[in-house]
Amino acid sequence: MRTVVAVTGASGFIGQAVCKELLDRDFIVRALVRAIKPTQQTVSVRLKYVAVGDLCAETDWTEALSGVACVVHCAGRAQVMGEMDGEESLAIYRAINVASSKRLAEQAASSGVRRLVFLSSIKVNGECTFPLSRGIPSNGRPEIFKASDCPAPMSSYGHSKWEAEQALYAVSSQTQMEVVILRPPLVYGHGVRANFATLLSAVKLGWPLPLGAVQNRRSLVALDNLVDLIVNCIKHPKAVNQTFLVSDGQDVSTKEIVEFMALAAGVTPRFLHVPFWVLQLGASLLGKRDALQRLCGNLQIDICKTSSLLGWVPPVSVEEGMRRCLTLKN
Repeated sequence: MRTVVAVTGASGFIGQAVCKELLDRDFIVRALVRAIKPTQQTVSVRLKYVAVGDLCAETDWTEALSGVACVVHCAGRAQVMGEMDGEESLAIYRAINVASSKRLAEQAASSGVRRLVFLSSIKVNGECTFPLSRGIPSNGRPEIFKASDCPAPMSSYGHSKWEAEQALYAVSSQTQMEVVILRPPLVYGHGVRANFATLLSAVKLGWPLPLGAVQNRRSLVALDNLVDLIVNCIKHPKAVNQTFLVSDGQDVSTKEIVEFMALAAGVTPRFLHVPFWVLQLGASLLGKRDALQRLCGNLQIDICKTSSLLGWVPPVSVEEGMRRCLTLKN
């Protein structure tokens, strides 16, 4: 008997990929979206779109969850780059990422859903593993985020994801519904947007980038790797009520990211070897220090727990993941 899985945010970058993979693996998919588009009107045997409206504390998920065994919760308010943190922004994130997630979990448990897989964020652990402002570690080794770390979110977005995790675990502790938390870093793949897409466009155009002297280390996760782990967590018996970090398992520098992009695009990467202190000075003068941190800072993730407990190995390399950014077919 096929398992029915509901996917929130099914029209999004990650949600669409999750739905496709579930269909490929013979699941029945309930794709939950804000509003149904004309192209989503046709109902197939194993895929049905359901409109749930805007995400908030009053969202009614009941009809969409009827007969569902597992919910993959991808929907939420993404972090807005350049947004000032404060009580106002935190209130907005809480209304969408916390209150609506709690409401979903409560109604899912009442509807008999056995498991909820929640897409959280590595920002629950923190913004970076070794900030630019702290210089070089005395032991020569950067700190690395682990699943066992005490949460230390520094942004409104990170705080909202941490609070959502706690709300889901609270519901799980009072019901029979299991919860699985996944914390990914930056996700890249075909259709990626924001800063990653801008950098990719610059590489494809052959622009010289002032990143030749950058020697940071970053963990990323290819869309196909994240989706593979999500689907594995739907039924894996050892995933019950666990929090997992996820990455490609291959840390790279920003310079290496550009080189992989160039290789995928079939162009030669062009670098300017600008001293890092010059980049820092320029970023400070332009009020872009946070942007420089996101691009050139360190953010390393330990996925040993994910690999050992679930027996999971990322199926896609960074090189292949970059290639898939530029192709429609995998």
